[in-house]
Amino acid sequence: MIKLYYAAHTCSLASHIALEDAGAEYSTVRISFAAEEQRKPEYLAINPKARVPALVTDNGILTETPAMLVFIAQSFPQARLAPFEDPFFFAEMQAFNSYLCSTLHVAHAHRMRGTRWADDASAIAAMQRKVPDSVAACYRLIEDRMLRGPWVMGESYTVCDPYLFTIAQWLEGDGVDPAKFPKVIAHRQRMSERAAVKKAIAEELA
Repeated sequence: MIKLYYAAHTCSLASHIALEDAGAEYSTVRISFAAEEQRKPEYLAINPKARVPALVTDNGILTETPAMLVFIAQSFPQARLAPFEDPFFFAEMQAFNSYLCSTLHVAHAHRMRGTRWADDASAIAAMQRKVPDSVAACYRLIEDRMLRGPWVMGESYTVCDPYLFTIAQWLEGDGVDPAKFPKVIAHRQRMSERAAVKKAIAEELA
């Protein structure tokens, strides 16, 4: 059975929602960042990157949200969480999730994880000051060019949707004015009304 290692208020929520969307049988293990459990030998044996999420499957362990989301979609094709029948549409979905992972999430991480990139306190402070602008620039591109509506890819709900929803939870904390991105906020609200989303959030916050 699938086992998801997660931490509350992190990108692991995207995979948690996707598992619910897929109707998968799975279990979860909560990792406490406050207790630095992600750095303890027991978890490093699962994910040496010392980050969440991690997905234990019958075939091995997966990390990195885009890979995990595609695995879930492919493992439960009846849920139709990805357009496997259309190579270009599928690649567009992957491009969107890659952008969230490699650009938007990294811009967000500069707010509280500056020590990943610098040791100098003034450099870290400069990164933090830049976050509202750099994160807003990412959302501007999503709002204007990438979010087709009502779901990310248009009429078809895909694994892009729980991923965008998850990261959009952090928008205000990053100092971004949500009123500037009505399509993103409408998507966030639409997602929050889904039963799978409510269930995943309730478990993570319990």
